[in-house]
Amino acid sequence: MQFRSHLATLSTLALIGLSSPGYAFEIGFDWSGLKSCTSGNPGTVGSPAFTLSDIPEGTKFIRFKLVDRDVPGFNHGGGVVEWNGSKTVPAGSFKYKQPCPPNGSHTYEWQATAQTKKNGGKLETAKAQRKYPE
Repeated sequence: MQFRSHLATLSTLALIGLSSPGYAFEIGFDWSGLKSCTSGNPGTVGSPAFTLSDIPEGTKFIRFKLVDRDVPGFNHGGGVVEWNGSKTVPAGSFKYKQPCPPNGSHTYEWQATAQTKKNGGKLETAKAQRKYPE
């Protein structure tokens, strides 16, 4: 009887381990080195440096997109980089329209989508946001 009890406990622990959530794909960035812009007329600049963690298995490319959470219809663009296994994407890896709110501060969100192909095969999307100007 004691053997069955131990077996039941081990089975329960195994199921808990299988059902626990995995790590989520995450990104980080900052505005270091970005020339100040508050005119509402953004220039085209090189991307910031990004840090990556828990990149999904099978990732070959990462698509980046900048969204102004206060004006989500404005297209700031982004870019696609081939992922080489590094935990960082260097500054200047692609061009985009920099944050440039016309009055006050806006919240901007970088979205990074891990993909199996350059133009598709979405695996997972990570998001990171911060104010600009800070």
